[in-house]
Amino acid sequence: MALSRFNWRSRAESVVIPLAALMVALVLFGIFCMFGGKNPFAVYAAIFKTAFGSWNAFQGTLLRAAPLMLTALCTALPARLGLMVIGNEGALVLGGLGAAAVGLILSYGSITPNPAQLQTTLGLAPTVVQIGMALGGIIAGGIWIAIVGALRHYRAVNETISSLLMNYIAIALLNHLVEGSWKDPASLNKPSTFPIPELYRLGNIGSTRIHYGLIYGLVACAIAYFLIQHTTFGFAARTAGGNVKAARIAGLPVGQLTIIICFLAGSSAGLAGMVEVAAVQGQANASIVAGYGYAGILVAFIARYNALAAAIVAILLGGIINSGGALQRSFGMPDATVLVFQGLVFLVVLYSESLYGRFKIFKEPEIPLAPPPATSSAVPV
Repeated sequence: MALSRFNWRSRAESVVIPLAALMVALVLFGIFCMFGGKNPFAVYAAIFKTAFGSWNAFQGTLLRAAPLMLTALCTALPARLGLMVIGNEGALVLGGLGAAAVGLILSYGSITPNPAQLQTTLGLAPTVVQIGMALGGIIAGGIWIAIVGALRHYRAVNETISSLLMNYIAIALLNHLVEGSWKDPASLNKPSTFPIPELYRLGNIGSTRIHYGLIYGLVACAIAYFLIQHTTFGFAARTAGGNVKAARIAGLPVGQLTIIICFLAGSSAGLAGMVEVAAVQGQANASIVAGYGYAGILVAFIARYNALAAAIVAILLGGIINSGGALQRSFGMPDATVLVFQGLVFLVVLYSESLYGRFKIFKEPEIPLAPPPATSSAVPV
């Protein structure tokens, strides 16, 4: 029997392996660029310059990082319970629809206001409408992923498959509503809901181009980290994630934990949908299906399901996404080239999961316990 003195080696392992995976993906992407006749180092330089080369460029990176922080939590939170949920895109879409519906009702009194109603709003304070839209997105996205949790617990339906399929259902529902009963007749080229009044949309932080969705993302990541790492609820979730049978024997409400965690996960992605509607698009349409949900899965994987690390990784991946246009303009590469990079990162990170615990340098030195004192076997006279 042995005890470990410190755990800094395991912490280092959780940092070194993901960084090494990113470096390998970078090398593979460079080889991909070489086959396309491009100088990989010039491509790397362009990506860095577009993502982090100036304050204006960094603002664009932060704009794309905001929804990634929120959608990453949709995978990271259930993963601490041992669930692999990838319904991020669907929850984001449902959150956008919920936010648009609440925003229009609080603005005009109807999801499909008539011309007379469009002339004036109900006069509610902007903060009231914005909070209402946030709650609409949170509840819609939360219920969407809570359904996945309920299916897992009550019917033993695999959460990965069900959440993936629910992405397509959510997108189909979005298209059905914005092209049907919720459509704004004025949106001819791109079917959309009626627009949210400018007064009630999320504004920018100071004089920057960064909207308040970034604050939402950072706060959500901080709250999620505190909830999982520093509360009894989080301890129960991590215990159940480590060994479900032991958790049930200990009397933990595994089913309740599953549904609550899934609701919180979906509510995070739903809030990302609200941000896309209230700060970027101004209305719900097909543009909110921008891939932030799927990219959030990658963020969660690289961050090892750590909510604080997810915020940092989201900024990194946001910079990569932000560089797509620059690669097209400077090198004539397709805008989707960054998706190739993301795919390589995803594959390498998945492979790197098999490397944990294999390197001796990351294993804690074991300190043997002192042997028990010898007992005298002499028989007293």
